Amino acid sequence: MNILFFLLLFLLVIYHKTLAISIWKSFSIFLAICAVFSCVNSFSRAINAIIDLHLPASKNILWFQIGTGIIYNIICILFLLAVWYPATHTVRIMIDDDNFAQTWYVFWILPLIFIGLNLFMVPKYDGTLYTGRILQIYIVVSLVLLIILALFYALFLLMANSLNRNARLQQENYLLSIQQERYTNLCNAIEETSMAEAGDLEKIKEYLYNVTQKIPTMHMHFCENQVIDSVISYYCALAERNTIPFHVQIDLPAQISVDETDFCLVLSNLLENALEASLKTAKFRQRIDIKIYRHASNLILIQIENAFDGKIQQKHGIFLSSKRNENGIGIQSVRHIVEKTGGGCDFTYDNGIFTAKIMLRPCINS
Repeated sequence: MNILFFLLLFLLVIYHKTLAISIWKSFSIFLAICAVFSCVNSFSRAINAIIDLHLPASKNILWFQIGTGIIYNIICILFLLAVWYPATHTVRIMIDDDNFAQTWYVFWILPLIFIGLNLFMVPKYDGTLYTGRILQIYIVVSLVLLIILALFYALFLLMANSLNRNARLQQENYLLSIQQERYTNLCNAIEETSMAEAGDLEKIKEYLYNVTQKIPTMHMHFCENQVIDSVISYYCALAERNTIPFHVQIDLPAQISVDETDFCLVLSNLLENALEASLKTAKFRQRIDIKIYRHASNLILIQIENAFDGKIQQKHGIFLSSKRNENGIGIQSVRHIVEKTGGGCDFTYDNGIFTAKIMLRPCINS
């Protein structure tokens, strides 16, 4: 028993080293698998006792007969086939999702209880199972434990999906509120600086006099789409004010195939991050390069590069904010919008250069 314990501990360490997840997750998964096999082992032991009951005493020498071993492997294969799809889809998402991290701190208790129950049921002597009605009770209990464990796992999976969905909805609502606020502020700034075209000039002059230091001038023209042109002009003016080289290559018509609001939110988030990173970078290395163009008539590709100093922090593939000890809101917002429209995004950093590549598709609903 001691040898088996240290062997399982050794296998747990090896299993954890092969995964890029926390010890709580790998430990819980390892125990969950062990709990299943402990229940299968107890049920197989009961079947083995039935087979031994009909064999001569001289042949009753193995703890597991060949027939029992075959049944044991069949049950294991059937269980593997049953859990293959949820394990590679739903459970995988749960493991990768940090919003679900706290649940793993308590999940391990459930499989540990079932492992303990099955160990407690192991008969001390071979003949114990043949005393009275112990064998019948043992068969029923081992089968019931296996069924209850499977039901517990199914309920846990359903509960986890529900909690995870609620957590995602809360996070999405938070991101949407931030995006809406940023977009509204951006539109207000753009609109207010261009009011002089058709408004009360005296009132506008007074307003511009009060905010001239806060809102940069936007006199550049980059593309035919007025909304996107205004966004790029706004950040170009901010970069120019801070003497940050700002290079733009863009080829977009007046009407684009993707949602303009989503496009501007993605673009403003990326440019905001690029500008903040550039302000923290050595002056001689500062630069922001933008490439935006159409592909295959309905796709829009965006590539933004900026230099950065310091260290970029990631946790399980999620970029962390440099201002707060939590996930970065800007890139999370971009990911949310891109995934919503069925597009794709890729963020890389190498040799002091951060690169964001975005593919936007037309909104599915549209």
